[in-house]
Amino acid sequence: MPFLFLISEGVNSPSHKKPKRYANLIPRKREFMAKVELELTKLEDVAEEKVDWLWYPYIPLGKVTIIQGDPAQGKTHLLLKIAAQCTTGDPFPDRKSFEPFSVIYQTAEDGLGDTIKPRLTMSGADQSRIININENKLPLTVIDERVEEAIVRTGAKLVIFDPIQAYMGKIDINSAVEVRRILGKLARTAEKHNCAIILIGHLNKRETVNSSTRGMGSMDFRACARSVLLVGRLKDDPNVRVIVHDKSSLSPEGDSVAFEIDEKKGFQWLNGHEDFTAIDILATPIRVKRDGTKEKRALEILQVMFEDRTTRIPATEVYEPLAKEEIDETAAKRARK
Repeated sequence: MPFLFLISEGVNSPSHKKPKRYANLIPRKREFMAKVELELTKLEDVAEEKVDWLWYPYIPLGKVTIIQGDPAQGKTHLLLKIAAQCTTGDPFPDRKSFEPFSVIYQTAEDGLGDTIKPRLTMSGADQSRIININENKLPLTVIDERVEEAIVRTGAKLVIFDPIQAYMGKIDINSAVEVRRILGKLARTAEKHNCAIILIGHLNKRETVNSSTRGMGSMDFRACARSVLLVGRLKDDPNVRVIVHDKSSLSPEGDSVAFEIDEKKGFQWLNGHEDFTAIDILATPIRVKRDGTKEKRALEILQVMFEDRTTRIPATEVYEPLAKEEIDETAAKRARK
């Protein structure tokens, strides 16, 4: 076996000190020693477990939830309101009051003193129950040991990371393998302590209303989360923000829930907006890019008008039929190109 001989000679020769090109071919000791005994479990021996809820059916306890949307749609306002109500026991829409508990809130975008605290104050939070893990000495990641230590020490039932990309560490967020490794460990922490963990995410720049492909990074963010909520403004009334239940693995998807952010009153839940979908959120003017419909229609009109290339047509006569189709001069010029 000359190939194996060459490897042995290259590694053991006095003139070679484990060349890098052979490094991956040298088995580690643990690969020889590690042997895991096969264990089998019959599903008839597994006890059924009831899911506990922070807010049914949107935020389960002991699981990972993602709340995502474009910038300036009200995600942070929403999460701070949820956090505030957790500290006081004030009921969420369609839910009874509950025993208050502590919340861990981590943010990489907003200042604690100038943004987070004022909003919590306006939301009526018991700020003695809002905890932040100090990151001055070392940036935090979602699988940092300090996260679990803080959950144990404070008894927190909700942990929020805003935004998710800032707390994933030095990984490729587009890698399914790396994302699953990180979120898998985070999910085990949530389950171990029956604590809800919410990750705030941004949308990517794809111009589609298919919500399953709109989250930044790997699709495995969405796959690993047990609940995904989408936040956005209504195109007909931008002052109204809507929460759409975009994915639910543990219950039927809930109705949409609306809120507004008033300069004087702060965050206010709204009634009467229960039938909106992800399409209503993603198809707002903020996200919709020029689809070429007007350009296409303009091109069709121009092709008919200039079918006889020997005839010269005044510009005023060209734009008159276009105006009737509500096609402006800019669209017409794009079509002409």
